[in-house]
Formats: sequence, C-alpha cells, structure tokens
Amino acid sequence: MRRIQAGSALSAFGLGFTVPYLYVYVAQVRDLGATTAGVVLAVFAMAALVVLPFSGRAIDRRGPVPVLLVASGLAAAGAVAMGLASSVPAAVGAAALLGAGTAVLQPALATMIVWCSEPVGRTRAFALQFFLQNLGLGLGGLIGGQLVDVSRPDSFLLLFSIEAAMFLVLAAVVGTVKTAGSPALQGARPAEGGRGGIRALLGHKAMVQLCVLGFVLFFACYGQFESGLAAYGTEAAGIAPSTLGLALAANTAVIVLAQFLVLKFVERRKRSRVIAAVGLIWALAWIIAGYAGLGHGSQAMATAAFVSTYALFGLGEAMLSPTVAPLVADLAPESMVGSYNSAFALVKQLALAVGPAVGGPMGASLHGPYIVTFVLFSLLVTVLAVRLGKQLTPVQNQPSLATKPSRIVVRHQPEKETAAAA
Repeated sequence: MRRIQAGSALSAFGLGFTVPYLYVYVAQVRDLGATTAGVVLAVFAMAALVVLPFSGRAIDRRGPVPVLLVASGLAAAGAVAMGLASSVPAAVGAAALLGAGTAVLQPALATMIVWCSEPVGRTRAFALQFFLQNLGLGLGGLIGGQLVDVSRPDSFLLLFSIEAAMFLVLAAVVGTVKTAGSPALQGARPAEGGRGGIRALLGHKAMVQLCVLGFVLFFACYGQFESGLAAYGTEAAGIAPSTLGLALAANTAVIVLAQFLVLKFVERRKRSRVIAAVGLIWALAWIIAGYAGLGHGSQAMATAAFVSTYALFGLGEAMLSPTVAPLVADLAPESMVGSYNSAFALVKQLALAVGPAVGGPMGASLHGPYIVTFVLFSLLVTVLAVRLGKQLTPVQNQPSLATKPSRIVVRHQPEKETAAAA
C-alpha cells in the first residue's frame, strides 16, 4: 500500500508540472493558435473517453499492475512527444497518448488499493491517496511555475521530461508490488475471470444511482473550476486573473489541511449523509459566488467571497474523497472491481467534458441563471444522495458498523449445566 500511494503521489507531482500550462504551451510557445490549443485539450479528454470503457475489463482479466505499466508507458511517451511537438499533428497525437495513458492510471491504482485493503480501512486509504495527489499537483505546479519561461520552448521540454520521468517512476515503484502472492490479497483476486460485463453493472441499481450522482457531483464542481466559474469570476465579479490562482491555492490548502480532520468526522457517519451534506455546502458556495458577482459590495469583499467559494468546494472535496471511491469498491463484485472503477472514471470524464461546454458560456454571459442553475445542481446532489442511501446495506453505508464490538460481554451458564459438564 505504501508503494502504491507513493507512486500515485509522484505521478500527480509530474502532472502538476504541465497541466496548468498546456494551453499556453500549445497556443503561444509553439505558436499553434488558440483553436489548436482547444483541439489539443479536447483530444486529451476524448482519448480518455475512448479507452476507459475497455480498461476495466483489462484490469479484471489481467490484473491492475500490467495495465498500469502499459498506461504509464503511454503517458510517458505522450509527455515527451508533447514537449517536442512543433506542429498540429504532432501536438494532437501527443495529446491522444497522454490522455489515454493518464486516464487509465486512476482506475488501475484504485483497484490496487481495493485489493490491498479491507473494507473498513478503505476510507483512510482513499483519503490518503486524495491528499497525496493534491499535494503532489500543488507542489508540481508551484515548482513548474518557477521553471517555465514562455520565451524559451526548452523550458517546457524540461517540464514535460520531468512529467515523463514521474510516470516511469510510478511504473517502477508499483511494478514491484507482488499482488499474486501477497497474503493481504488472498480472497480479493477475481474468481470469475472478469465475467459479467456492462450488463451486470447496469443491472446493479445502487451502482447506477451512484454513477448518476457522480456525474452531477463532478459537473457541478470540478467541471466548473477552470471554465464557467473562472469566466463568471472575471466577467461578473471583476476578479483579476491572478486571483484565480489564489482561489485555486485556497482550494488546495483546505484539502491538504482539512483532509484528516474531516476523515474523523466522515468515518463515524453514513456515507449517503456525508454526500448529502456536501451538496448543501456546495449550494452555499454557489450562493457566496453569486454575492461576489451580483452583490453591491466592494471589490475586496467580492474577491474574498470568490476565494471563499473555492475554499468551500475544497471542504466538500475533502469529505467526498474518503466516501465515494470506497463506496464504488464496496459495491463491486470481486471479479468486477476494475470495471466498476473504470465505469465511474468514465462518468467523471464525461462530466468534465460536458461541464465546461455548458458552464463556460453561461458563466461568461448569463450570470444570474448560471448561479441559480448550479445552486439547484448542488441541491440535487443532496436529493440523490438521500435516495442512494436507501439502496445501500447498513455496512456499505457505514463501514464502521462492521467493527463494532458485540454487546454480549459474558454468556451465563446455568448451574446444572455447569455441574453436568464437571
């Protein structure tokens, strides 16, 4: 588990070097234009949508380690190719490799965490992964910002080379995990050869409801960070572009500082109620964002409100990380853990693709309707979470129930039975 978590953190560290600067790199550094940069970002997302439907079956049939090694290699090749890309076809091809490789990493890592943990310990395992990934992304972005120079394409080649090296480090670290002979994994390996497929998943009512809930979650939060909410902040609230960086930093800071404090709260409560609470917190965040853009306060107040919006989103994310991913794993049959993780990753990717397309234009021009729409989506999260709770078993909804000691302290034995035994 330590190796898996370390590899996951290092790969996130590598991604942090390039993700914030990909648009600028393609459009300005390589001078390929804004349209090409948009196409590259779209291909990056579409590549994930293409490979994720197949990755789950591959993980269930071959195991997560071989799939992760292939994905790491593709991602590393894509990173190097992007650093060398000087034409439109080269940039698009590199984006396809990079997008396909990075998309498969998360379900493969999630499956390995499931195989290496008991249901009770998965809450902490996934919370730790989320914490380390955000820390890695933040540190990578911070260091990358000091190394990058728009006037020097070689500085971007250095960033992409570091990213590629981190993917190879991930492969080297996780490749040493011996899943087949690990005592912790006995009984957790697929027993049915990955049979069941998409029909079995679609027939699982609780999983289908969780996927719908997941789409709304990612659409209402992650899908707006760098598109609709950023456009709304700059257009309606008059937020300076530099403040967007401050807001994202506040989001990451809340996640890093609050993750393990929140974990103690989450572990003692039903997962469905935690997710429902996140919907209410995000509704409040959107209302505060509405004040930032539609209120009549000072610019300083608008800026503080906008940064607070991102901070509240971070609090919700910290509550979701030890809740949603372990729930996907607990709903999955042993032979379909990879398929369930990949299906949920596909839902997330769809939300991240649709979110900017819907939220971007609304945030830029329809300021009032934009805020109302996403307040309602946040409240929909609460409604869907309550409905999902009715489909879960008590232990699936609150794993800590499985560890509660028995109330029977001692068993009384009648005197006659004792004498007979003697």
